[in-house]
Amino acid sequence: MSVFSSRHKLIALAVASALAPAAFAQSADKSDNVLPEVVVTSAPVDGIARNASVGGFSEAPLRETPASISVITLEQMQERSIRTASDAVKYDASVQNSYNAVGLSDWFAIRGFALDLGSNYRKDGMVILAHSSIPMENKERLEILKGLAGLQAGIASSGGILNYVTKRPTDAPLRSATFEVRERGSVYGAIDLGGRSDNGVFGYRINAAAEDTKSYVQGSNGDRKFVSGAFDWRLSSRALLSVDMDYQHKSQLTVPGFQLFGPAQTLPTGVSGKTMLNDQSWSRPVTDDTNNLGVKFEYELNDNWRTTLQANKFELRRDDAVALPSGCGNLFDPGSAPATCPANIGTGYGSDGTYALYDLRRDNDKRTVMTTQAMLQGTFATGSVKHALTTGISTLNRRDNFAKYLFDFVGYSNISNPSYYNYQLGPTNAVGLRRKEEERSVFVQDVMALSDRLKLHAGVRYTELKRVQFDSNGAEIRKNDEGFALPNVALVFSPQKNLSLYASYSQGLEPGGEVPAGATDEESALNPSKSKQVEFGVKTDLTPDVSVSAAVFQIKRNNEYVNSAYSYVVAGEQVNRGIELAAQGRATRDLMLGASFIALQAKAEGTGDANVEGKRVGNVPKFKSAVYMGYALPQVPGMKLNATWIYSTSKVFAPNSEIAALNKKVDGYHVLNLGARYATKFGNTATTFRFGVDNVFNKFYWGDTSNAFGGYLIPGAPRVFRLSTQLDF
Repeated sequence: MSVFSSRHKLIALAVASALAPAAFAQSADKSDNVLPEVVVTSAPVDGIARNASVGGFSEAPLRETPASISVITLEQMQERSIRTASDAVKYDASVQNSYNAVGLSDWFAIRGFALDLGSNYRKDGMVILAHSSIPMENKERLEILKGLAGLQAGIASSGGILNYVTKRPTDAPLRSATFEVRERGSVYGAIDLGGRSDNGVFGYRINAAAEDTKSYVQGSNGDRKFVSGAFDWRLSSRALLSVDMDYQHKSQLTVPGFQLFGPAQTLPTGVSGKTMLNDQSWSRPVTDDTNNLGVKFEYELNDNWRTTLQANKFELRRDDAVALPSGCGNLFDPGSAPATCPANIGTGYGSDGTYALYDLRRDNDKRTVMTTQAMLQGTFATGSVKHALTTGISTLNRRDNFAKYLFDFVGYSNISNPSYYNYQLGPTNAVGLRRKEEERSVFVQDVMALSDRLKLHAGVRYTELKRVQFDSNGAEIRKNDEGFALPNVALVFSPQKNLSLYASYSQGLEPGGEVPAGATDEESALNPSKSKQVEFGVKTDLTPDVSVSAAVFQIKRNNEYVNSAYSYVVAGEQVNRGIELAAQGRATRDLMLGASFIALQAKAEGTGDANVEGKRVGNVPKFKSAVYMGYALPQVPGMKLNATWIYSTSKVFAPNSEIAALNKKVDGYHVLNLGARYATKFGNTATTFRFGVDNVFNKFYWGDTSNAFGGYLIPGAPRVFRLSTQLDF
């Protein structure tokens, strides 16, 4: 019988967790403990994090966690003028863009696997949807777990987890304002307010931002508004209630990517990172409105045990629109295609840069996800073995309502000589329920200290998934009702206090790839399946100021691709093998250095299809690095210089295609970013000026060669500038 054969069992467990505090409190030895007990994050060097919560179920030292994790802290985000997740993750070589077109969302791949927009992005450990851009103004840090997260997350794509940790109320009053100008006159302003009531019971954190966007791509203009609030109440010395909420409105004309040229399928020429193909008079922006509400209750049962109840609801409403260049033949009248169009190829522009222009739109998308979690955590001993136990249950309820894309042919245009049409926008297609999903999980993890030097991490999550998907007419097209056990085991050996070696084995649960537009059952997700990972790693603090880590891994999962019949199928495995290296810390009193490297082999194996068998997976470089530094000028107090050098080897564009000719090599690139900040004081106001220039040498490169939406190449950003002032009152 299923552990979740009756919803009443879940309700009973939740009620038991809620009532447990009263029972345990009666046996508590002390009544003056202050909640919450937290692991204090040590950040002695330029805001470098020493702890993270994404590797397990509570905050723990990075050096002792048997997983590859990086953290971008608030101080680092401020120093680097980070406004988006794309700005943040470029410091981690294992993370790269996955169809990050200007004006859309921040979509990523980790370790060569594209993250699922509906399961791999988290806020305080709870699922949020990444179909829209995620605001950074109310985030304390961004935690990146690289590799499988079956135990921590249940359903999630193989690459890893991005966990956005929200800002919490401050004990001391906080009053901060930031103003920034960027390329082509973009203007940005934000405030950050925090504090606590006189008696310390109530705390607050308010963040707000507004932005008038004028992208480096002329014509891709837009605006953004954001507001958030985080509050907590210390109900007693043992009980803490936290609430956070945010709202964001974002509207911007998106910038389409490019396809290959001509029958020879050559890389596009005559384009730049500023080329805009979505500049018709009737072009409409992509408009997103998101709401988020999170609630968390923590109760200390006694000196050794605590319980946590948590819930989060995320809602997205979107109007999606673009004047889309797609192929160069009218799909509804193939005989009218220009002579320069590729023959018998379903995608690609003409040899002279001619393309077909379509009105691609749908309005009133509505996607919601509601997650809950109840946990019991504690420590105890059995003989000489010490245990740190976590057990709990979680639920997820998701509803996706959207229409079939309107895809109307408008006419032909050309990259070098664009045509403009007096096209009249018509109504979009009707919205309906396309996906509903319920996920129920129970999990347990025990971290056993077998000796002072040896720890065994053992855990398992059992997840039961019920998913139903519908076509645009409301007919059921795919249904899942399955249970999966996801084990995770790791051994951590610490021969010295500053050194840890680990070996781990884990299983994950893939959500199933989304079928691309035009294929059978388009925009539905394939069936979920298991993935497997083996990883070995070492972490050490060479000095109190310098940390180094390395990991070797292999990840296997089902290989999903479009076959010669233009059906999205599963055949063989995608196998990614790699080595990661990372280091950061203070080299001298004034010099901070950091580096991240990955060498990665990503191939399809056992497919039985010569078009993909043994070939490199698309949009995955064999080697990538990110090296950064910060230097405090001793001659000028308050002045600090910074630099970032990003390098990537070549990638392959669209290898998972029915057309072998599309397996095109895209050259690697070097990008240098420079910046400076100067901190001073005007009266009682601490003031920090920051200046930065990205892509200093204005190098053109293909930053993204994604297979998404039929396959598009997206240029990296050209040289851009930013200047900001931060006032702390």
